[in-house]
Amino acid sequence: MASVRFEHVSISYGPKQVVKDFSLSVNDGEIMGIIGPSGCGKTTLIRALCGLIKPEAGDIYINDQLVFSVEKRVNIPPERRGIGVVFQDYAVWPHLSVWDNVCYPMKKHKVPKDEIPKRAAYALEQVRMTGYEKHMPAQLSGGQQQRVAIARSLVSSDELIVLDEPITNLDAKLREEMILEIQMIQQRIGTTIIYITHDQEAALQLCDRIAVMQPDGQICQIGSDEEIIRQPANRFVYSFIGVSNFLPVVEKDGKVCLGLGDEPVLFDKLPEGFAVGKKNVMGVRPMDIVFDQQSAVRADIQRDTFLGNQYDYQVNLGGQELRVERNALDVLSDPTHYAAGQEVGLRFLNVKFYEEEAQA
Repeated sequence: MASVRFEHVSISYGPKQVVKDFSLSVNDGEIMGIIGPSGCGKTTLIRALCGLIKPEAGDIYINDQLVFSVEKRVNIPPERRGIGVVFQDYAVWPHLSVWDNVCYPMKKHKVPKDEIPKRAAYALEQVRMTGYEKHMPAQLSGGQQQRVAIARSLVSSDELIVLDEPITNLDAKLREEMILEIQMIQQRIGTTIIYITHDQEAALQLCDRIAVMQPDGQICQIGSDEEIIRQPANRFVYSFIGVSNFLPVVEKDGKVCLGLGDEPVLFDKLPEGFAVGKKNVMGVRPMDIVFDQQSAVRADIQRDTFLGNQYDYQVNLGGQELRVERNALDVLSDPTHYAAGQEVGLRFLNVKFYEEEAQA
């Protein structure tokens, strides 16, 4: 399998710097997610890793081999870096059969002729596409085409695969299936996978660790899904991962009050993370807002929507809209029925505080 290291990599397109002083280590045999908003440089990094573009500074290693360095004047050609790539649009050749699609990279890399059928059959078996060898891409579903693309990447390298937004174009059910497929393939083979996406949910489901990139192209946090959700490094991470609400808060006599309307007290003492003497905002997830008719924080329900496993509420608090989520079982067991047009009390759990000027 393969490890990957980016060391102080910077990349520009003309006068615009897309990636600045980027460093990241990917462990042997792990699935590393790189997520961030569109335009933050995710795909640019992968193009540099694959040798398709040249950074202006920094070093890139695959295992212990230096594949790119400006200072040391090293630039290993793409075909010698041993990376399998799956793109968002699959890039399955429509005029070639499944078998020929998978065999094509090996022919280009001049793999011995007697090895090609063995590797192709093995790759198709790993993605559960045995029996489809003679099918043309037009005869396959989107998920099957994606499996062919993964099989083709496996014959290029079963040590390191890069997935660049591979399930963005799939419907919800197929996305879930492909996430499981990728996990099972990785577990069977042990391939190191770098997963590039702006889809936080897919990354949280699939990846062992996640690197979160800010719009300026720098990493603001690396960690497991639980670490990133429970301990977000800054307001950008908190707002980018999952759904979030932000409310202004003020300090009064050592207490934290809501900075809207008559400023009711939220906490009797200053919680951890509150920046004393500065403007603060409070972040709270929709599932951490509780309806409590005894609370002094009053809001009006604008909309209530049943989503199968949960109820989704839009509430107005002092002119600010909040999203509230309640588990469907909790709603059914609650004798109080909450609906649009009703005034409710709100209580906040598991909150985070950030300086107002630090917002992304």
